[in-house]
Formats: sequence, structure tokens, C-alpha cells
Amino acid sequence: MKNILLLFVTLISLCNVVLAQETVPPDPDPAAWSPSIIGKLAGSQAGFQNWAEGGVNTLAFSVGLDGKAERNSSGWQQIHEGRLTFGLVKQDTLDFRKAEDLIRLSSTFTYSGEGFLDKLKPTIALMARTQFAPGFNFEKNPLKDGRVPPVKVSDFLSPGTFTQSLGMTYQAKPYISQRLGVGGKETVVLLEDLRTLYNVEEDKNVRVELGIEAFTNFDREIAKNVVFKSTLGLFAAFNKPESPDMIWESVLNMKVNSWLNVNFEWAVLFDEDVSDKAQLKEVFSIGFSYIFI
Repeated sequence: MKNILLLFVTLISLCNVVLAQETVPPDPDPAAWSPSIIGKLAGSQAGFQNWAEGGVNTLAFSVGLDGKAERNSSGWQQIHEGRLTFGLVKQDTLDFRKAEDLIRLSSTFTYSGEGFLDKLKPTIALMARTQFAPGFNFEKNPLKDGRVPPVKVSDFLSPGTFTQSLGMTYQAKPYISQRLGVGGKETVVLLEDLRTLYNVEEDKNVRVELGIEAFTNFDREIAKNVVFKSTLGLFAAFNKPESPDMIWESVLNMKVNSWLNVNFEWAVLFDEDVSDKAQLKEVFSIGFSYIFI
């Protein structure tokens, strides 16, 4: 619950920052920051009473913020992005359960020069990923300690993943880029009871890996008011190059008008340290969006 409150405090704080910035006149400096913040709200409800065909009363909602800040100065391009999402769902007499929960932050620093450095650009990249609130498995107990589900399987920074890489970026087209480099990955699990789920030693709170990172980014308007964004990240640790970690995330955004959007999002995650099977997530939503900046 503390992390849920943290989400809403963060949303309010960011809104206050935005409102404060709106009173500042635009900076004519070409090297000035170019920020954007978009707030999102989506929900659905279904109710049944004496309905002969049957049905389940359902209430679901989600809130989120997508932010981006970009700057070009002295040959360096900085891009900082953040995504905060949280959603709850309630069915019939069941309590509210977490449906969506994501904190994702990333920063890239790319240098563009002349000749060779205009095609292959030196790049430093950082990324962090975790969630706000506890997550539960309602079907089984993966800890196998005798407890009956639901069993808590995640929390804030349990797990949290952090990656850093140093390499080169090839910009094939304005809408697609490929990055390759050497890097590190840290898997943090602050709660001792959950460390075995993420292959972290019980007496430590982090697992460190070094390896090769590859990252592909695609962002293009494929039809009028339809934007497809997709990222594919691969990390092959030096001690097990035959089974790289993979995360593929995609969003199809269809803009109905200035405030109404339809989104279809899916993610595929594979990490042999967590599961020998691919993890899948799919979200379809219709909701409101507001551009703060």
C-alpha cells in the first residue's frame, strides 16, 4: 500500500512540476531540453443482475505517466525516458488485485561525429526496471514452503533489474536503431524470502552479471494516427552465452482524437534464472490521455 501511495504522490508531484514549467517562456537555445509528459487513465466496468446468460461483475482501472526529455549539445544526444503504470482489477466478491505495475527508467547518451562516427555512434545506456506494489501468485506456491496461495512473489525492488552498457549505435533509418556493446546487469531482490525465485543467493540482495548487450528500437507511424513502438533487448552473460536474457516489448497506439486512445500492448520476457519458459503479458485498453508538455 505504501508503494501505491508513492505512485499517486509521484503523479501529483510531476503534475506540479509541469504546471510550474508552463509559466516559463520557451527557450530559443537550440541545445535546450525538449520535454514531454503524457498522463493516461483507462478503466472498464461490467455489471450483471438476474442476467440469464451469466456474467462476472468486473471493475478495472489503470493510471500512468509517460515522460521523455531530449537534448542535443556539442555532438551529444541525451534521451531520458520514464514510464510509470499501475492498475487494479476487482471481480465479484474478490478483493482488488494488481493488474498492471511498472516502473521503467532509461537514459542514453549518444555521440555523433563525422565520417565513421556518423554511422556508428558511441553510446552509453542505462536502464532500471521494477514495480510499485506487492504481487501475488493466486494459483500456486512457487516457493514450495507449504503455504496455501495466494503467495507474495514480488515487491518494490524485489526484483529490480538494472543494466549499463557501453557500445555503438547504428541508425539505419530515422525510426529504427540498433545498439551493441558490453555491459553489466544487476538483479536486486531486497526481500530475503523471495531471492530463490530470482536465483539470488539468500545471504545477498543482488546478483551481478557481465556480458554482451544488444538493443533494437523501432518507433514509427505505420498509418494515420497509428504508432507502433517496439524494443527488443538481449543480454548474454559471459558465463552462459548460450541462453541470453530477452525482453521484447511492443505497443500499438491508435489515436481516436486529441484525448481518446486505444492501446494494445504485449511483452515477452525470457530469463532462465527465473523460469525455463517464456513469460507473456498482454494488455488492451481504451482510455483518456492528457499531454502536460
